[in-house]
Amino acid sequence: MARQRAALVTGSSRGIGAAIAIRLAADGDRVLINYRTNREAAGKVVARITTGGGQAVAVQADVADTDQLRSLFDAAEEHFGRLDVLVSNAGIWRAAPIGQATDEDFDTVFATNTRATFLALREAANRLTDGGRIIVISSGATVRPGPGGGIYAASKAAGEQLVRSAARELAPRQITVNSVLPGATRTDMLAGSEEEFAARTALGRLGEPDDIADVVAFLASDAARWITGQAILADGGLL
Repeated sequence: MARQRAALVTGSSRGIGAAIAIRLAADGDRVLINYRTNREAAGKVVARITTGGGQAVAVQADVADTDQLRSLFDAAEEHFGRLDVLVSNAGIWRAAPIGQATDEDFDTVFATNTRATFLALREAANRLTDGGRIIVISSGATVRPGPGGGIYAASKAAGEQLVRSAARELAPRQITVNSVLPGATRTDMLAGSEEEFAARTALGRLGEPDDIADVVAFLASDAARWITGQAILADGGLL
């Protein structure tokens, strides 16, 4: 019988992160749900998982803070005895043309989207079990950045470079490291622009959080054991 894995999904109280946590739990993983402020939403994700017979626990932490990020890994080991899968999902969007963006815009976006990815990868490199899986949620904006999205795209692109290096460094332990690049996905971040992006997507609709969760679940599975260091664009053919 295959051992039951333990997974940590950062920023998983809602949206794509919640869908990923629920999908991994459906595949049999014990899941640590991370939230920064919305305890109620995180509790609902835990309840949905446990009602379905899975195991999950919610832990508060700001993943851009070194000590708080480390506490998430501590919590996973305390609750589950190990950590096999990391999904670094937490991220923020802040739109501003480069000519009008402030220092604070840059610092805030890079703190969550780049620093937090670095901190999570560093911790995972030292604590994940051999044969584990690391998946970083990036963005299709790194391939097709739009006006006002330069800082966001740059912050996510930096994370993709960290992924490529980590994949090489952790390969001797059979740990795979990959990025998933969602396109236009139905989340709070896209509110108000749904029709525009659906019209621009080759498959004729917006992505759903479950679409991204399915890609992550594949990369977390043994079926993806030969894939590492890759940035996988999951955008329905966004043009």
